[in-house]
Parts: sequence; structure tokens; C-alpha cells
Amino acid sequence: MSAIEQSDMSITVPVANATHLRHILGVRDEHLRLLQRELGTRIIAKEGSLVVFGPEPQVRWAAEVLQQMVSVVERGGTLSPADVRYLLNLARKGEIQEAEDLFAEAVFVTDRGKRIVPKTLGQLRYVEAVKKHDLVFAIGVAGTGKTFLAVAMALAALKQRQVSRIILARPAVEAGEKLGFLPGDIYEKVDPYMRPLYDALYDLLDYDKVQRLIERRVIEVIPLAYMRGRTFNDAFIVLDEAQNATSLQMKMVLTRLGFNAKMVVTGDITQIDLPKGVKSGLVEVQEILKGVEGVAFVYLTENDVVRHPLVQKIVAAYDAWEKRRHAPELERGEKHGDRTQQ
Repeated sequence: MSAIEQSDMSITVPVANATHLRHILGVRDEHLRLLQRELGTRIIAKEGSLVVFGPEPQVRWAAEVLQQMVSVVERGGTLSPADVRYLLNLARKGEIQEAEDLFAEAVFVTDRGKRIVPKTLGQLRYVEAVKKHDLVFAIGVAGTGKTFLAVAMALAALKQRQVSRIILARPAVEAGEKLGFLPGDIYEKVDPYMRPLYDALYDLLDYDKVQRLIERRVIEVIPLAYMRGRTFNDAFIVLDEAQNATSLQMKMVLTRLGFNAKMVVTGDITQIDLPKGVKSGLVEVQEILKGVEGVAFVYLTENDVVRHPLVQKIVAAYDAWEKRRHAPELERGEKHGDRTQQ
């Protein structure tokens, strides 16, 4: 008796045409093999459909993922193995229906024709928050697309003439007060700290176009300290690595917001590089602006990591290690609290 005949059940997923089928299967059938490997199912491609064989609930999960993949491809979207793995995780948790709007509307289309779309539910909430609010804080771990999506949304606003300029800023923490001792002009001094912002721009636009926009001051890439004394009207402002902004710097930046302006503040509060004893403005602002109308806080987790699959595991491992490391301190604190109450 064949493996298929021994299978508990089967589900057929219709596919409109051969071109769509190729996109769903992936390069050398990598998407198909990923689902089969992760779920222990067997998937056979037939003319006009994909048939999934195996035990319940694995067959149902695979079918739900394939149906979502068909929907994405029919809308003109593309999928990577990481996207397929994310959809599979949603199916396992019973949340696949929430993915209907993922990979759908492009935030921005690059000069090379690549569609930039939200790829996780957290990213989708992030994009929606920026559409609806003038000030958005995106707080999350490395690899969740905080900076990249912010720059993409800024370029989209510029392209649609919603704003006339873009301001990209970062604290140059390590440089501190020693910038004057470094060789070169101010741009050469702070360039290493601004490089990730340039990288995002070059991923989204042609290199020469980026240079022209910077020369015309349509796009400014500046250290946080150089925002002081300015007001940004008709602008899209992105403050990156905001966990390294002090309380005073955070207040200064937020009060730069002018008319017809939008600001996105991104940061990872697990990676603060400020000197010991100096409070992070990003940590503090969560309490200060809590509940203020027009302000949104979006939190991205390891579930929203869109880099190499190992990055998600690394983030989770560090998070678990931090909790174990602080557990004795918390336990001591609780015991102390008990004694105080007595």
C-alpha cells in the first residue's frame, strides 16, 4: 500500500494557472518542500490544483497556507521561504485568517520593481498606525523591519506629494562630544552612524536618484543633535535607534514636528548604549505620552523578525537568557517585599 493510500485525509487547493503554480511552488519547489518537511505531509501538484495528503490537523494547516499563498500570487505578490514559514506559524496558532491583508497593498515599489509589503501582523499594524497617526513609536527587537518600513513609507509619502522632504536622523552615541577630534567635515565624522539609513535608501531607490535628492536637500540624513532649533513643516521625519536618545533629546526631537508633518520614532529598548545612569528617552516616553490622542505605540516582537530564520531564534534565545539572568534579582526583591509587609 502506498504512502498516499495510508494517508488519513486529503484536501485539494485550486490554482488558477501554471504561472501562479510556479510562484507557489517556489524555486526548485522550495516552498513545497518546506511545507512537507515541517508538517510531514505530502503535496502533489496537478493541473489546476495542489493536493495535500496526510494526517489532521497537518493537512488542514498546509491547505490553509496554500490557499493564502494562492491569494497572494493572484494579487501580484511574491513569497519567500521566510514568508511561507510565517504563514505556517499563523496556521498552527489558528490565526491564518488574520493574514488576509498581508502581502497585499504595497507600501512602496522600488526602482527595480520590488513591492515592499508588510510581511507580519505586527508590521501590518505598524503600517496602519503610520497611516492614521502623525506620531508613531515603533518599538521592537532587531530584524523586525522598523527602520526599513519607516524609510519606505517616507519615500511613498514623498512620491505621492504628501510631503516635500524627508528627514532621517539617528543619535551618534559612540561619537559623543568627541566629534570635533575626528578628521573630515561633519558628514564624514558621523557617516558610520548614519550608514544604516543610507543602506535603506539605496535598497529602495536607485543610487543616483538618492544622491540627487540628498544634494537638493529633499532628503536629509543628519545626527539627532543637529535637529535642535529647527521646525520641520511638510516633512516626513524618521528618528532611528531612538533608545539611544536621552530624555532631553527625545523632548527636543518631538517638539520639532511642524504643520503637515509626520514622525516615526523607532528603537529597540533591549539594546541601549547610553552611559550608565542616563535614562533612555524612548523608555520614558512610553509613560509620558501614554493615551495622548494622535500618538500610537506599536510593539514588534521576535514573531515579526523578517531576516534570516536564525535571527528569530537568536532574539528568542537572548530574551530567555535575560529572563533567567534577572530571575534571582526578582526573587530577592519579592522576598524583601514580603519581609517589609510583615
